Amino acid sequence: MQRTGAQVIWEVLAREGVEVCFGYPGGAIMPAYDALLDYDVRHVLVRHEQGAAHMADGYARASGKVGVAVATSGPGALNLVTGIATAMMDSSPIVCITGQVAGFLLGTDGFQETDLTGVTLPITKHNYLVTRADEIAPALREAFYIARSGRPGPVVVDITKDAQQASTEFAWDNNPIELPGYREPAAVPQAALTRALELIHDAKRPLILSGQGVVQSGATAEVVRFAETGHLPVALTLLGLGGFPATHALSLGMMGMHGEAWVNTAIQEADLLIALGMRFDDRVTGKLATYAPHARKIHIDIDASEINKNVKVDLPIVADLRTTLLALQPQLEHKDRAEWLARIATLKGETAVRDIQALPDDGHLYAAHVMHDLWRATEGKALVVSDVGQHQMWEAQYYKHDYPRKLLTSGGLGTMGFALPAAIGARFAQPQEEIWAIAGDGGFQMTACELATCAQEQLKLNIAVINNGYLGMVRQWQEFFYDRRYSATPMKSPDFVKLAEAHGLQGLVVTRRDQVAGAIETARKAPGTFLVEFRVEKEDSVYPMVPAGADLDKMIRRPHRSPTSEV
Repeated sequence: MQRTGAQVIWEVLAREGVEVCFGYPGGAIMPAYDALLDYDVRHVLVRHEQGAAHMADGYARASGKVGVAVATSGPGALNLVTGIATAMMDSSPIVCITGQVAGFLLGTDGFQETDLTGVTLPITKHNYLVTRADEIAPALREAFYIARSGRPGPVVVDITKDAQQASTEFAWDNNPIELPGYREPAAVPQAALTRALELIHDAKRPLILSGQGVVQSGATAEVVRFAETGHLPVALTLLGLGGFPATHALSLGMMGMHGEAWVNTAIQEADLLIALGMRFDDRVTGKLATYAPHARKIHIDIDASEINKNVKVDLPIVADLRTTLLALQPQLEHKDRAEWLARIATLKGETAVRDIQALPDDGHLYAAHVMHDLWRATEGKALVVSDVGQHQMWEAQYYKHDYPRKLLTSGGLGTMGFALPAAIGARFAQPQEEIWAIAGDGGFQMTACELATCAQEQLKLNIAVINNGYLGMVRQWQEFFYDRRYSATPMKSPDFVKLAEAHGLQGLVVTRRDQVAGAIETARKAPGTFLVEFRVEKEDSVYPMVPAGADLDKMIRRPHRSPTSEV
């Protein structure tokens, strides 16, 4: 059947199961937007293209499907770049469809022309410049396949305006996609499985390091069975939270720069690390030269490029994680590791007395209180989308995630402004879930324009703005490492509640701990988007902290606080 290139875009998206996309129209993508009116794909009009990319990302993380963002050429497409890089660093499957100037204008500096494939080459899994209508369908099919297969990631399809306007014969191709040089991992050799089991059975102090790959491969249940069978304690990366239940007896919690002291010390004392779908980034390892010096290391990951990239391992296994665990499980022996688990319990002991939750109310409102009360009120079942900064770490420490795909956050790129638009995307992926977007006063202002999207789409979201009057994490580094010289970190903010009200939304301010629980319940019961501004202690810091470049177990610990002490 004859279709314009613009119509082909939506024909393909409909066949790929796309129900919603996030975008902003403009000159070079106008044919596609005109054709959209005849197709049953919901379009969400964002207020900035960065928001579109984060919404597609949030949709993808919450659903496990491919998210779609749409933008025009030049500035529109370039505004996607931060969101694309965020998705790349965190392995989120998104497809970005952008308009490009007509083919005959390419290379002439035409109005709003930008070499988008050149710009996005280092931050995409793959990208396309499409200049003919008959190339659109094959390019988009491949884009969805690449985005979702293997290690997921973002793909850009840049389509010239004349290709959208031209006619072509469209016929859907159901044949499997074959791409030269693109191969998914083969089955794991039996010899590698046998060697992995030997290392695990021989280990006295083994530890599982559980990353986001556990969530993305759907291996949560398999990891639980594996850990329980082998009595293997489990430490988690930030993006891996929820991949192993936080309340499970074998869960140690988050590792790395702001992981608990017992977790990092246990890693340093381990004699075997079993890394599952994680990439040994610098926030996890601390100083590489002294990282887990006594441990042999098994690394199972679907991406061969991650093997030996940062940490040299003794046994690499490039494979789908769930498939590999299913192959290992039947031969895994039950082991008594009482001595090792008792040692970890001892390491935990002292930390409990430093925990802010164990102290009486001293009249201050701490962000940790907010996260703990939010976890308690929602019974840990809410889908939480956190922004980047101190509140992100407090959320990871005090909201116990028992379920996969219930914490969305920018881990690799650390993108401030992620939370609100990603939460909007998650809302479309999970319409029945209770969703909380948590942001600091700085990050929230970067994409606060998307409050208008909440209002226009009549969305139910709960927003918690943790306002300490600073760019908090930068201030903390200035306090610890720059002699309290607070350069450009004190921040004056707007009245966040009035900002919400200006968009037709509701909100309230919380200044005391005894107001927190009531405010959370008010937000939960409100029919539409509701913003709560928590005005918390200004100079509180996130503990523990491994200074950049330091040994993993050389942490700045939480100070001992008495009920009457000041921070």
